[in-house]
Amino acid sequence: MADLLTAVTTYGRGGGSARVRVFSWTDRLRDGATVSDYLGGRTNAPAELLRHPARVLSAERRLRRLAGQNSSSPLLISRQASPFSNGGIESRLLRSSVRGVYDFDDALPYTPPRAIDRLWSKRRVWERSVRASDVVIAGNDFLAELASSASSEVVVIPSCIEPGEYVVKQDYSIDSAHPVAVWLGSPSTEAHLLSIETALLRAHEATGLRVKLISAGQADLGGLESMVDRVEWNPSTVAEELAAADFGIMPLPDSLWNRGKCGYKLLQYAATGLPLVGSPVGVNATILSRADGLAASNASEWTDALVAICDESESSRSARGRTALDAAVTQYSYDSWESEWLAAVGL
Repeated sequence: MADLLTAVTTYGRGGGSARVRVFSWTDRLRDGATVSDYLGGRTNAPAELLRHPARVLSAERRLRRLAGQNSSSPLLISRQASPFSNGGIESRLLRSSVRGVYDFDDALPYTPPRAIDRLWSKRRVWERSVRASDVVIAGNDFLAELASSASSEVVVIPSCIEPGEYVVKQDYSIDSAHPVAVWLGSPSTEAHLLSIETALLRAHEATGLRVKLISAGQADLGGLESMVDRVEWNPSTVAEELAAADFGIMPLPDSLWNRGKCGYKLLQYAATGLPLVGSPVGVNATILSRADGLAASNASEWTDALVAICDESESSRSARGRTALDAAVTQYSYDSWESEWLAAVGL
């Protein structure tokens, strides 16, 4: 049995997927791991790569050296090894190791089209990586079904949460004049709030509801701007900001791409002990059920759910929050999935 893992990702700890699915796992290994994280940043946007041509060249050379080593240790690739790839380097890396493991947490075959995909296709990287792997780790059942068409060894391990990193909500009383729903996410997904604009405005009119939006973005949210309070995402304060809200929301338009999402936003709310309201798209439906959250699929259901949470008794909201916290700890924490992950990567 190998006592050391080599992990490959295109992002450093600042990248959400890499942090959750690579670094938080390798940090738990007693004997450590070697992690190759390309430039080590939180993004590989073209402008960022163009600013560092020498480092990009060094990263590409490093990957090719690694692929030529025929390692006796297991090797894990998360999503892709290089932003300049059509799957060739990933395939070589996975086949060069005694145990090649490919991990993914998005519906990469349904990646929203971008001009750059004409040169470097994420779908092609995914296809070749799945076929070259000894084991595929998928973030949910929908993703596992996609991978099973090309791999006979697919295991499901969710994007896990570390409950100790969150502040657990203690007070479930609300300001009846201005209850607060929290939304936490990336700038690119702020537009999901617009998918429930009508429901949010109706709930605002009925209850005084406000939305605390925690993000690094500044997207124009149109008619919602009057009820949104922006909070800049900060790793040192985000846990307290979540716990200060009354409940968490996760609207998610239904699409093949979104069905592959791993529901991490809901898990962050759950680890805080917040009651949940969300779209039952993909794995969200399972998380909401386990966490006693409210599922809403259209404007009418969203309006009803938002108003209901605001009007519920303090004890009811507390019960929902405690159920959500229990689900996060017992079914989605790193501790609860550690043995399965170690077996999957061959440790």
